Amino acid sequence: MSDLTVFPADLAEMSVSQLANLPPVQLVEADANLDHLIDWAKKTRTKLDAALDQRFGEQGRTALRDSGRDFGTAHISDGPLHIKFEMPKKVSWNQKQLAEIAERIVSSGEKVEGYIGVKLAVSESRYTNWYKRRRESVPLNRFNLASKGGAKVYRSC
Repeated sequence: MSDLTVFPADLAEMSVSQLANLPPVQLVEADANLDHLIDWAKKTRTKLDAALDQRFGEQGRTALRDSGRDFGTAHISDGPLHIKFEMPKKVSWNQKQLAEIAERIVSSGEKVEGYIGVKLAVSESRYTNWYKRRRESVPLNRFNLASKGGAKVYRSC
């Protein structure tokens, strides 16, 4: 990234049309350099988050426990700094036991959806292993919800 001809600040100011019309070499350079920048930013964010947790994490967790909570937000001070410590609520269910509970709900005559969020899914590998007749009955019920695709540019040899 030391031999930049198109700087990130310049890219930010350019319109989509201007970016699309960059010479091929600059387009490849901009794409590669932005990938490096994103990678650097992610690694640096991870490192700084770890440093903040090392410095303030135990204080934040203690403040939450002292208030009778194991998740939520706590505010702590360290000299001139005001720190907002957030511990998200992450609940993980034992899937085998949850399936057994769902079976008991259904066998009691109640609808499982009233108690448990149910999401049905079929992996593509399983779908392609279905019998042809079964696959033919599904196309209108099957949607591609893939995230936005994109182009990647490379220098040709």
